[in-house]
Amino acid sequence: MVKKGRVIIFKGGVIIFIVAVLHAVSVGKVFPSDVTEGLKGTISKVIEIVSNKDLKQPDKKEERQRLLREVIKERFDFEEMSNRSLATHWKERTSEEKREFIEIFSNLLENSYVDKIESYTDEEVVYTGESVEGDYAVVKTNIIKKVGEGIPIDYKLIKTTKNGNKWMVYDFTIEGVSMVNNYRSQFNKIIRSSSYEELVKKMKTKREDISLE
Repeated sequence: MVKKGRVIIFKGGVIIFIVAVLHAVSVGKVFPSDVTEGLKGTISKVIEIVSNKDLKQPDKKEERQRLLREVIKERFDFEEMSNRSLATHWKERTSEEKREFIEIFSNLLENSYVDKIESYTDEEVVYTGESVEGDYAVVKTNIIKKVGEGIPIDYKLIKTTKNGNKWMVYDFTIEGVSMVNNYRSQFNKIIRSSSYEELVKKMKTKREDISLE
């Protein structure tokens, strides 16, 4: 089965959001659950936005980015990502601190890749497998490049009642490197060597720097 699609790529600790024109190919079995199809649905919405000629106009940049963020938030559980990235430090935060962290962290993730979204090349993504265990699932893909080896990307999803039993991405691994583990290591190092307040300060500064690019 071949469909037109696009792919989200997050590279190591620095998030790179690449929207690539590709043929999404399911290999082996036909996925019976709604996990993979839900992920593909989000990708299709991204395609629609970035392919819209009207939204490509310079004066439509803010509207385009707003629409992209809305689509991204429909599929990515930033609260779960924040929780797992802060790990034990999450429990120590007040409700207000958690709210603030989720907002800053999600802004950082969004801003890091939204501005790069129009820069893409022809690629092919192969959906190589799906596994579901209770409320957790993994969708395995492989990005086939024109030159060199492919890039394996595994999307980890969770189904929770807070999201209406919808499958949401809470982590992804690029060539075996987990985004959540990467950030957890960085955040923990800053908090232990300085403080949580210093981490938030650094994140706010980074957010401002990205918004000015």
